Amino acid sequence: MNKNFYITTPIYYPSAEFHIGHCYTTIIADAIARYKRLAGYDVFFQTGTDEHGLKIENKAKEKGVTPKEYVDVIIDNAKDLWQKLNISYDYFIRTTDEHHIERVQKIFEKLYNQGDIYKGEYKGLYCVPCESFWTESQLVDGKCPDCGREVNLVTEEAYFFKLSKYQKRLEEFYEENPNFIAPVSRKNEMLNNFIRPGLEDLCVSRTSFKWGIPVTFDEKHVIYVWIDALTNYITSLGYPDITPEFEKYWPADLHLVGKEIVRFHTIIWPALLMALDIPLPKQVFGHGWLIIDGGKISKSLGNYKDPRDYINTYGVDAVRYFALREVPFGSDGTFSESALITRTNADLCNILGNLVSRTIQMGIKYFEGNVKNSKVYEDIDNDLLDSVKNLRAKVDGKIDELKINEALEEIFDTLRKCNKYIDDTTPWTLAKDESNYPRLETVIYNLLEAIRVCATMLQAFIPETANKIFAGLKIDNNNFENIYDNIEEYHLGLEKPANLFERIKEN
Repeated sequence: MNKNFYITTPIYYPSAEFHIGHCYTTIIADAIARYKRLAGYDVFFQTGTDEHGLKIENKAKEKGVTPKEYVDVIIDNAKDLWQKLNISYDYFIRTTDEHHIERVQKIFEKLYNQGDIYKGEYKGLYCVPCESFWTESQLVDGKCPDCGREVNLVTEEAYFFKLSKYQKRLEEFYEENPNFIAPVSRKNEMLNNFIRPGLEDLCVSRTSFKWGIPVTFDEKHVIYVWIDALTNYITSLGYPDITPEFEKYWPADLHLVGKEIVRFHTIIWPALLMALDIPLPKQVFGHGWLIIDGGKISKSLGNYKDPRDYINTYGVDAVRYFALREVPFGSDGTFSESALITRTNADLCNILGNLVSRTIQMGIKYFEGNVKNSKVYEDIDNDLLDSVKNLRAKVDGKIDELKINEALEEIFDTLRKCNKYIDDTTPWTLAKDESNYPRLETVIYNLLEAIRVCATMLQAFIPETANKIFAGLKIDNNNFENIYDNIEEYHLGLEKPANLFERIKEN
């Protein structure tokens, strides 16, 4: 079994500070990467920034700085945000990195020399904020279908990639690899709206602005976004050189992208890879948008605030948990502080926090913090013990299906059973008679083990909280290899943890 796993976010466009929508994709990717590491995979988790283009060139001019100076500030800010969200990326690529620039130029030359790129003239409708060309039929009320802004008619000399050449191969690839695009609704959209109506060759250079990677053999042209940005997933591994890293991690296991850029990643990107004669990624997952005040969270619209405001107010794991749990991954979902507060209070405070606190306190109160498994079992234990025993397999399945919210629901279902188990076994009643202490110790041990297993799983999703639980249990962080190893069958030196989550009062 191949135990390497390569996962990417899109590379984000740093025309303005990042918002909670960027956080959403990145937190999901981080949770999957962390989970795979815990499961024993050698993970390569990549994120980064797509920094060239007319929009940034114009914004830099407005600020009186160079484009590089303009994006440097935003990227420093983004890296700080990822640190505060505990994003465990392995590589942060910038399209202004020198090695990326050199490798993109070599890729462009290769495609040109083999006849997949040719020079012509481009005439099309261009949206500057979205950096996208559109046909007349794709416009909505004569405006950009993504952001609703005006488009401009552009005519200029350009190089083109022979996208139309790969139409049949793309259709065949979709047919032979039904899981390449997920969810299935995105696949149907790509086939029916873009591929079957007929693919047109793609403009891959521009002369109307300078902020881009120069074409080495025609320097009045800069390489347009597709070959510059999409190739980041392989240039980071050394391509066009076939490096040990490339051989180890490519093809990527999973590209996570917002639904608005699925067509770039499932039509243009695979066609480029076909032209380069290298394997295609295993899956591209196009997730939905976070909606705020009835519309997509958007840099262009400016309808958001700094995500650090939420982190500072509610805590990093409350923000991570909400992003992971609230919305079925793939669908659009609503982001609001009210919903974040409700979810935090209901799940993190009531179910998880209270359970950990009262269980450890009972272990300290009744057994001075040293609890062994006395093995005085009763039938009432079976539901909880079965739930714990089967949890890893259930969560594995949900992660493999990218049902991240359902993976968390499986964990919290076990935590709910822990709380019900306390109500059903009434440890405080058992404690009234010393003859019941072996049974009482078994009950508390069962709870501590259930909490340990759940905390081990939760490391992928809310790592700070999991570490606090481990500190209370006086154990080291666990990976999944030994999640069910109960060789010694005791918990020693329990420590009362600080409240994991304080109940939030909504204004």
